[in-house]
Amino acid sequence: MTTRTVEQDERGYNGWANYETWNVALWVQNDEGLYSLVSEDRIRSWDRWVETMRQYGEDCGGGAIAYQTPDGVAWNDSGLDTERLDEMLAEIVDGEA
Repeated sequence: MTTRTVEQDERGYNGWANYETWNVALWVQNDEGLYSLVSEDRIRSWDRWVETMRQYGEDCGGGAIAYQTPDGVAWNDSGLDTERLDEMLAEIVDGEA
């Protein structure tokens, strides 16, 4: 069970649609290795991110991080706002251009 420390409001969770979307965005944007993977591989879609992480798990024995954040939110959680996550990924890639 995940403990939430910030209250949800009408905008969702910390400006994101929900806790799950906020959590995966937080990890991708703030973990150096995950951020580098997005920028170096120029990943612009959340579907591609999920596939890249799954492949990483198969190829490298990536452990749990290949399937979920360290907080336990799955990269392919059905509640994720993937449209907003696509925008976030594009911002990371465009910022590296």
